[in-house]
Amino acid sequence: MSTDNEAPEPLEPRVGPVPEADPQFRPYHHPAAGWGAARSVTRFLVEERALVDGPRAIMKMNHENGGFDCPGCAWPDDTKGLHLDICENGIKHVTWEMTRKRVGREFFAAHSVTELSGWSDYDLENQGRLTEPMAYDPASDHYVPISWKDAFEVVGATLRGLDSPHRAAFYTSGRLGNEATFLYQLMARELGTNNLPDCSNMCHEASGRALQASLGTGKGTVDLKDWESADALFILGVNAASNAPRMLTALAEADRRGAQIVHVNPLVEAAATRTIVPHDFTDMALFKTTRTSTLNLQPRIGGDMALLRGMAKAVLEQSASDPKALDVAFIDRHTTGFEEYRALCAATLWEELEHQSGLSRADILKAAQVYGEADRSIVSWCLGLTQHEHGVDTVREIVNLLLLRGNLGREGAGPSPVRGHSNVQGNRTCGIDHRPTDAFLDRLAEACKIDPPREHGLDTVRTIQAMREGEVTVFVGMGGNFALAAPDTPATYAALRSCDLTVQVSTKLNRSHVVHGRAALILPCLGRTEKDHQRKGVQSTSVEDSMSMVHMSVGMKRPASPHLLSEPAIVAGMARAALPDSATPWDWYIEDYDRIRDTMAEALDGFEDFNRRVRLPLGFRIKQPARELVFLTPSGRAEFSAAALPDVVPEAGTLALGTMRSHDQWNTTIYSDNDRYRGIKNLRTLVFMNRADMRERGIPDMGPVDITSTAKDGSERFLNGYTAIPYDIPRGCAAGYMPEMNVLCALGDYSTQSDQPIMKHVKVTIVPAGPGDGPRPA
Repeated sequence: MSTDNEAPEPLEPRVGPVPEADPQFRPYHHPAAGWGAARSVTRFLVEERALVDGPRAIMKMNHENGGFDCPGCAWPDDTKGLHLDICENGIKHVTWEMTRKRVGREFFAAHSVTELSGWSDYDLENQGRLTEPMAYDPASDHYVPISWKDAFEVVGATLRGLDSPHRAAFYTSGRLGNEATFLYQLMARELGTNNLPDCSNMCHEASGRALQASLGTGKGTVDLKDWESADALFILGVNAASNAPRMLTALAEADRRGAQIVHVNPLVEAAATRTIVPHDFTDMALFKTTRTSTLNLQPRIGGDMALLRGMAKAVLEQSASDPKALDVAFIDRHTTGFEEYRALCAATLWEELEHQSGLSRADILKAAQVYGEADRSIVSWCLGLTQHEHGVDTVREIVNLLLLRGNLGREGAGPSPVRGHSNVQGNRTCGIDHRPTDAFLDRLAEACKIDPPREHGLDTVRTIQAMREGEVTVFVGMGGNFALAAPDTPATYAALRSCDLTVQVSTKLNRSHVVHGRAALILPCLGRTEKDHQRKGVQSTSVEDSMSMVHMSVGMKRPASPHLLSEPAIVAGMARAALPDSATPWDWYIEDYDRIRDTMAEALDGFEDFNRRVRLPLGFRIKQPARELVFLTPSGRAEFSAAALPDVVPEAGTLALGTMRSHDQWNTTIYSDNDRYRGIKNLRTLVFMNRADMRERGIPDMGPVDITSTAKDGSERFLNGYTAIPYDIPRGCAAGYMPEMNVLCALGDYSTQSDQPIMKHVKVTIVPAGPGDGPRPA
């Protein structure tokens, strides 16, 4: 780890794989976070030689004055000015970015793309930070150095030469800051396309569409102060200990004040038991644990909607004898569709609710009792609810339940989606949307003096399909690792390789650099921890968390290489080359990001007076009409939905499989082959199964298995030689890690409601492995 005065460590690339240690499985029974997290962080800092800069970064991360925003999850910053508002995964994420290892021209000269294609994903990223622009040379099968000017001209000339702007697609992950996001969508729309796929298309698209339909907003309505005053918290389909670890603080505080906490997940995760919050020094010293749940329910995969419908049915049945069970005044004043929904609940039999949820009526009534007795309730959810065919209906069912008791528009109540990457919500707010509204485009046209296209563009799945069919020939990726994050890995690889040009803006080497088009560029950018020097001085960027708070982020370190550019500068460079006649002042914007924010204040609803408000302590919250009981729906009211329950019970002999991250992983970045909270060491090619399902199939504990998925079109996909782990998961269900298991989700298996790949509900068969079967990579 280098400080501003240290030289970077010379790269010593690993040529061969490290010998694999024996896989181990020991069920985890310890509290989340606590000393386990402290030991893990210490070990990681030692391995990365970050004992100086690691602690220094910890003291700057998520601080309101001059700090940088954690590039990990989108959980909000603590409202009480906590000095250590950090977590294990955030520290790992930052340390991984600040590594002293470098990947420069010497590395690429020594290793062909064909060779690198055979490296593991861990090995690729572990080589270190990219240091200069590189272009693929097909004659030598190596990446070779290219100047920034020439790289931009390659992009510009290719885009200028397209017979239609719709032959290009502009993808972004959730790491991009608001200012770069705004310029990126502006470039695409000035070019003439709304082909702006993003990671939301694979994660929370269902949430946005459901909330928009029910409430007239694509976002949750609560903030962290609401979490601090709720009487009941319902956490559905999220492993908070790994995906949003700072939520553990909110859960521990909720338990201490007597709130009820209900976790709903097919797996009882570590966050749903107890914790020791590391910055509670007294608890750490005394090994004092705090509960993070008062009730755990394990529905079958996809059974959440039936549980929610059952809870609503129970509340409605109670209202026959207890008028206070419903908030009748709220329903009459602010909603529509209630009588239809009441009739639907009455007509739904308890036997069907039990069958579809996989829970007993008694368990459903336990959750309903918690909800009915709480004056103020929050329902929070993540991808366990959205990556299904019926994800939109399920999120709308959450809103139905909240509306019954008026849990909206008041303190301590409302819907609260848990977003993943740190600025994925900000990306959408600032224009990364393949289906922009006319109101957004009208305001953008006026503020930026362009004529943006009006027809909808391509989302992630349709971009892959269009690349495979030759309709999209240029792919630009701002951050992320598209080749691994997308479904149907072989199809995604083939799509990228069909392009005339692929451009990846990245900090570290990853799979998307070795799965590329006929021409390919790697454009290295600054990390969020690094100082961004421009003509008017060191610049700051802004991000939006999952509760609509927008705040500043300022890097602290010298850049990993003098040849790195910021993300806004890279976007501006591509735009200048692609749009030589543009009146947009690209260079002027990059001199001072306040200028970008001034234009954003004109173009974006809720960003008025942006530059002043974003510099306030903790920034500012984007206005939320539904929070104020103003509903921008066709009826002008919150709308109950009356969707039929889906049939989610697996057919005989099949299982419903959901993909997920391990604990020692962030999105597609894998830190190790361990998963502490699930008791796994030295293994990723595994599948968690109910022991009874294993016995029924003749599969021993830790036995090798072959997995076959069957797509909607009848086609099959395979993973062979995986290890079956007996786990506390409902019968008929299975789970395993992404991105390895993305191969099982066919490109055509996406929700007709949200267009999201159904990665949490893949139909599979699992049998003992055949002779000689070993793990087969995608």
